[in-house]
Amino acid sequence: MSVLKDIRERAAQYDKTIVLPEGNDDRIIEAAAMITKEGIAKIILLGNAEEIAKKAEANNWDLSGVQIIDHLKSEKMECYVEEFAELRKNKGMTIDKAREIMKNPLYFGTMMVKLGDADGLTAGAANATGDVLRPAFQIIKTAPGIPVVSSCFIMEMPNAKYGANGVFLFGDCGVNPDPDAEQLGAIAVSTAITMKKVVGQEPVVALLSFSTKGSAEHPRVDKVREATKIAQKMAPQFLIDGELQADAALVEHVAKSKAPGSKVAGKANVLIFPDLDSGNIGYKLTQRLAGAEAVGPICQGLAKPVNDLSRGCNATDVMNVVAVTVLQSVL
Repeated sequence: MSVLKDIRERAAQYDKTIVLPEGNDDRIIEAAAMITKEGIAKIILLGNAEEIAKKAEANNWDLSGVQIIDHLKSEKMECYVEEFAELRKNKGMTIDKAREIMKNPLYFGTMMVKLGDADGLTAGAANATGDVLRPAFQIIKTAPGIPVVSSCFIMEMPNAKYGANGVFLFGDCGVNPDPDAEQLGAIAVSTAITMKKVVGQEPVVALLSFSTKGSAEHPRVDKVREATKIAQKMAPQFLIDGELQADAALVEHVAKSKAPGSKVAGKANVLIFPDLDSGNIGYKLTQRLAGAEAVGPICQGLAKPVNDLSRGCNATDVMNVVAVTVLQSVL
């Protein structure tokens, strides 16, 4: 079974509600019908109900069971406006400004998640990443003890020799250009949590470097060593080790030589890259040269789940990301 099929099936076990703020987009409407049919989540579409219904009818998309909310007419609008003004009062937010901002469905949908009217949000089919994540930073904010929002990719390899039966998480490959030691440690912990919640496997986390256990000395190596200590302290329940070169993290006989005694070396299924250069390059090389399927970026580190779509996504992509969002919302 592919990791995505498994994620969808596990998501369907939970009675979670996901809001899709781009409700008038054809791909989002089609995805809402698919998600509802498979029972992956309860869906709320934000948008013009009449327009959505016409598109669904024209394309034979069954929206039975999908809730459609025109947020501009919602009875919750003033409640959300007041809550947002209170959240941002130290930034000079007024009720009038908050009312104008809350007309944006991305902000309205994020407030739904904040106040428990939805369990998570997925958007980005028609909006840039910054526009999707800005409301999350302002309203939902980071999870307790996690100082930074980051991202990871699920990498499913055609060869199941390494990782969790061929599945890895790579982090951070999409958000933080040059994390410091504290941020890198938090990224390691966030990615371990994603492996546990979303992929359903016990994380074995390697913080990567060009050095293994003191084989080289450099400030960049020092950062990874310090990040490892921070991550181990933050999440002692997980297997986390560093600094490790990629071969020491993945290959058992290399691990025995380079990092004897490490419980992670040779067994890693979560790879934490020291910066965005190496992370982004690493996942794209793995995708293109090794034929891995890359799913992401998955946003992590927020107090409640918000995920960004590619603007080139299709309805199936939306369905998969919604399933990920469901699993992230499970406590």
